[in-house]
Amino acid sequence: MQNPQKIAVVGSGLVGTLLAIYLKRQGHNVHVYDRSPDIRTVEFSGRSINLVMSTRGWKAMEDVGLDDEIRKIGIPVDKRAIHLKDGKLNYQYYGKDGEAIFSLSRGVLNRRMIDLAEAEGVEFFFEHKIWDVTLADATLHIGETERGEWTELKYDKVFGADGAFSRIRHRMQRQSMFDYSQEFMKIGYKELHIPANPDGTHKVDKNSLHIWPRGNFMLMALANLDGSFTCTLFMPFEGENSFEQLKDKESLVNFFAQYFPDTKEVIPDLVEDFFKNPTSYLVMMKCYPWTFEDKVALIGDASHAIVPFYGQGMNAGFEDITVLSEMMSKYGDDWGMIFSEYEKSRKPNADAIAELSLRNFIEMSTKTADENFLLQKKIEKWFSDKHPDKWLPLYSRVTFSLHPYSEALALGDFQNKIMEEVMQMPNIEENWNSPEVENKIIDLLK
Repeated sequence: MQNPQKIAVVGSGLVGTLLAIYLKRQGHNVHVYDRSPDIRTVEFSGRSINLVMSTRGWKAMEDVGLDDEIRKIGIPVDKRAIHLKDGKLNYQYYGKDGEAIFSLSRGVLNRRMIDLAEAEGVEFFFEHKIWDVTLADATLHIGETERGEWTELKYDKVFGADGAFSRIRHRMQRQSMFDYSQEFMKIGYKELHIPANPDGTHKVDKNSLHIWPRGNFMLMALANLDGSFTCTLFMPFEGENSFEQLKDKESLVNFFAQYFPDTKEVIPDLVEDFFKNPTSYLVMMKCYPWTFEDKVALIGDASHAIVPFYGQGMNAGFEDITVLSEMMSKYGDDWGMIFSEYEKSRKPNADAIAELSLRNFIEMSTKTADENFLLQKKIEKWFSDKHPDKWLPLYSRVTFSLHPYSEALALGDFQNKIMEEVMQMPNIEENWNSPEVENKIIDLLK
């Protein structure tokens, strides 16, 4: 336990809410502010990508004993189901036997987390618009409009957990020596929906991440508890095979018939969903520093917004909390040291998972349909199963371990160079699991 302080968390999303629970457990008086209505009172649909919880996220949950509660609202996903254009279906298993990520509805999870935080004694203030913060003394400025009258709310500490377009970070950006970059992808996304069967069962395998890889665009789907699937169509905004080309019912139906013919029976409301739901943007944001003295800190997307293609956005944000908590245990009430060590530890790893997430779009949209790529993954898994001390595949290192993301990026690049050589071996398709291949990898690892 630390000496109690009055702490504000701006943002009632997943990271802000879990952080509030951690801070409350340390004995602090915690207030959470959000400009939006209470998510428990509104319909949550139209622009969501289902989340996947993996080892880093579970670690943060386990440390406060909430993992069992959250497992109740998730579905284990142990493989990719790759839907090829010719109708063929390939399965690519994640990790070792029994290793699975968990599909979670963002809305369901966020509602549950707020309930759990309130049960801990965290106070929430919804529809409270924070426009600015005085960094030197952790004072929030709240008001109805940006140019109207503001009220001051004084705190000992302020955490900005208010997402990629954070108001707290906006103030920090106006200091000298603050580095900031923002990049929008040329690819957007749109939410679609596979409803449950009449008896409530799932129309396709619920324990798979379904991917329809088509080069520079793809469709993916993750299961929900009610038998439905949340689908996400990722594609460029402009050019060939883009959102700008799908302007009417005819063009949309023809496009899906050409590229996703096996979805006709499972997405009955395609036209309605497509034209009702917004086309959303994907943004990457990097900044540094993440803290101001011992008063203000950024966390989660407010400090490192990434694209969703590795399923690590939430997990990375939760790992921020794990590291912050470790620093609190280590340094007690020395918040200057806590903040300094927290940002130094997390920044290289946030940059690494940003890079890995960007690369994974190419893997999911293009390489998963490539026979050579699938063979390479099969060889890696075979070698890893025989020599777990010598080889942990990149996906497993990111998803099913607590090894730093920066280490995963570096080792992944090293392993890929090895596999490039292995894939050039004569008759690799027939000899992929031979002693010759095994010895070649061992030699290249030296």
